Amino acid sequence: MKINLHTHHTTNLFEGIEIVNQYPMQVNTAVPHYSVGIHPWYIEEMSWQKELTVLEEQLLQANCLAIGECGLDKKIAIPLELQIKVFSAQLLLAEKYKKAVILHLVSAYQEVIALKKELHISVPMIVHGFNKNKQVADSLIKNGFYLSFGKALLSKPALVEVFQAMPKDKVFLETDDVKDVSIEAVYHKAMEVAPGIEAQIEANFREIFSI
Repeated sequence: MKINLHTHHTTNLFEGIEIVNQYPMQVNTAVPHYSVGIHPWYIEEMSWQKELTVLEEQLLQANCLAIGECGLDKKIAIPLELQIKVFSAQLLLAEKYKKAVILHLVSAYQEVIALKKELHISVPMIVHGFNKNKQVADSLIKNGFYLSFGKALLSKPALVEVFQAMPKDKVFLETDDVKDVSIEAVYHKAMEVAPGIEAQIEANFREIFSI
């Protein structure tokens, strides 16, 4: 069974599961499996607390599997201090409701590692769309994070090497917001360098999400 850990497009994956990313004020609860989170790009000072209340209500839905995507992005104009405040609030909800977290991180890996420790977050935290070097990957794995790989795996040989070196009980695959690449294509590439990865990712998924 194939698992698409993070997608913005419902495809009704045949013989598989996809976690569809949704936003607090636009949730379709009919989606079989979804995550909901306040993305750092869309934080608004005057409305994020209302969105957080709606998000918490969504966490009571059985088909809401995770919080996210949420996180930190140092390359946007929204002040990092505000991002950290909103992100921390979501992490505390994840801990309260024992939900996994799907992370959007840009140039903020050390900050999220520090927050995980500071807030004593024990739930699984998955860095989506991982596209960095082995040093960053090793640091995240060492600190208990999971890594999800997507389209970049098809075009970046250096990332394939990173993926190949990762402990496979810590990885997932995804399509994110890409429409022209299927999860099957990402799996095909992953299986070239890691035979048996499909069964391992299914096991990882079942362990985290109890499905």
